[in-house]
Amino acid sequence: MSSTMQRITLARRPSGQPVPEDFALQSAPIPSPGEGEVLIAVSHLSLDPYMRGRMDDVKSYAPSVGIGETMTGQGVGRVIASKADGFAEGDLVTGITGWASHAVLPGSELRKLPDGLQPSLALGVLGMPGFTAWVGLRKYADLKAGETLAVAAATGPVGSMVGQIAKAAGLRTIAIAGGDEKTKLATNHFGFDAAIDHRAHADARALRAALVEQAPDGVDVYWENVGGKVLEAVLPLMNVHGRIPLCGTISWYSGLDGDGTDRLPMLWRSVLVKRLRISGLIVFDHWDLFDEFLADIGPKVMAGKIAYLEDVAQGLEAAPEAFIGMLQGKNRGKQVVAI
Repeated sequence: MSSTMQRITLARRPSGQPVPEDFALQSAPIPSPGEGEVLIAVSHLSLDPYMRGRMDDVKSYAPSVGIGETMTGQGVGRVIASKADGFAEGDLVTGITGWASHAVLPGSELRKLPDGLQPSLALGVLGMPGFTAWVGLRKYADLKAGETLAVAAATGPVGSMVGQIAKAAGLRTIAIAGGDEKTKLATNHFGFDAAIDHRAHADARALRAALVEQAPDGVDVYWENVGGKVLEAVLPLMNVHGRIPLCGTISWYSGLDGDGTDRLPMLWRSVLVKRLRISGLIVFDHWDLFDEFLADIGPKVMAGKIAYLEDVAQGLEAAPEAFIGMLQGKNRGKQVVAI
């Protein structure tokens, strides 16, 4: 085995959208596990929108990545050395490995995966994104058959699961996605009842008009992934006592969306007069339900009853470009890096 690993670090803090120069590919000695720790050879790495927030030096629900530190992220790999009870060489595991070819983690921070599982599934449909959709709908959406749900970033790993769970619960599901290819994926692959291309509409007013055609009776549940003009378009269509699980605001992560207009009064008035329930969702608050999620969704995925899609970049060095593309909506499905 080589004594050298590779990792991608944060070279500088982004100004607006991240660019390749914000990252650095470095070599380092492979670390040795201490007592209670495990050394992992990472095979697959997850890229997720939340990582953009970790690149900024701001107070948030999790620490920022320091300059020169390995970019954070979940990975899957094989144990190559273990000093932790319950883990042996060859075990397939997942944990927060970071953007790296190897990682040492405490056994208490790892989850063992069953042999035979496609490793990347633990990063997407059977991992944090799938769980986010499942637990967010369960906790905050109060789904009712016959109602209407809209979700932005609908062909991503969270949005696509949201749509499938809601449709199975008897709701009309409307996908909002970017581009003709993704709207077709939403209906043909993920089973949404309707799909709208937000890029085909210049502003929130035009997008709202397209939504009215598909939701003439209004929207009862809006799963929020993006913010920006999509939120501005959907909000006036929310029905009284509507619910908005707030999962992400990707259009604002780099501070580039919008024309500077203060829309907070409009938002706050809508919340008041329509008695909306907006619930911030951080998946880390709900890990105690993860086993229940796997028991519910795992068999459905294995039986082909839950559709998923993966976009796999090849090689650790491809991670920055894949990450930048994902933030711009260039990925098709869950963005993964095969190392």
